[in-house]
Amino acid sequence: MDVQDTLQRLGITIPPAPGAVAAYEPWARTGALVFTSGQLPWRDGVMAFAGRLGAELTVEQGYQAARQCALNALAQLQAAAGGDLNRVRRLVRVEGYVHCAAGFRGHPQVLNGASNLFNAVLGSRGAHARLAIGVSDMPLDAAVQITVTAELDGPAG
Repeated sequence: MDVQDTLQRLGITIPPAPGAVAAYEPWARTGALVFTSGQLPWRDGVMAFAGRLGAELTVEQGYQAARQCALNALAQLQAAAGGDLNRVRRLVRVEGYVHCAAGFRGHPQVLNGASNLFNAVLGSRGAHARLAIGVSDMPLDAAVQITVTAELDGPAG
């Protein structure tokens, strides 16, 4: 399965990889593994989804926020893979942090926005272990933040 063909068939465009907003790198590679830094729901340089799930935002808005985070994570993986997402051998783990009000329990449904996108774009290579945590505050008031660990084919560079 060619990832670029799949993206075109799904009508998905990978955005430019967002830059870091503090003193860190957007991704790091050791051996075959790539670890992304926390990916926020940036779209065209703007925080597309801000606020708390269960207060200012609905589960559907959270799902879309997680999907946007996943697009940004794919952009980071693409950068780490020298521009070729076909070099992603598999996703290993997705960690998701949901900015939520007290009592909110829809974390899995929100993070399905990221998982469903990864599975659609990468097929069986997108299957992953996942962590879903609710937090009371988030950098820049982001609704969701995800990190991804992936295994790449080929040499670093």
